[in-house]
Amino acid sequence: MQIAVQLIDDTTGRTLIASSTKEIKAKPNMEGAVKLGEAIAKKAKEAKISTIVFDRNAYRYHGRIKALADAAREAGLTF
Repeated sequence: MQIAVQLIDDTTGRTLIASSTKEIKAKPNMEGAVKLGEAIAKKAKEAKISTIVFDRNAYRYHGRIKALADAAREAGLTF
């Protein structure tokens, strides 16, 4: 199992940035979610993306999802 996150341009349907716990060599737990949030924020900054819309699909906003979002916010992304 892994946690994956993507930044997608909704107007074109194109994936701009993607990352996963597998890619950053982290376990899919709370600590891995935090590392993934930081990694996606860093990639977004490098691509000059600062504001996003966080779509969690059917997942509840708690646990690893919340940890990922909080870490991305702390690393500079605006939701």
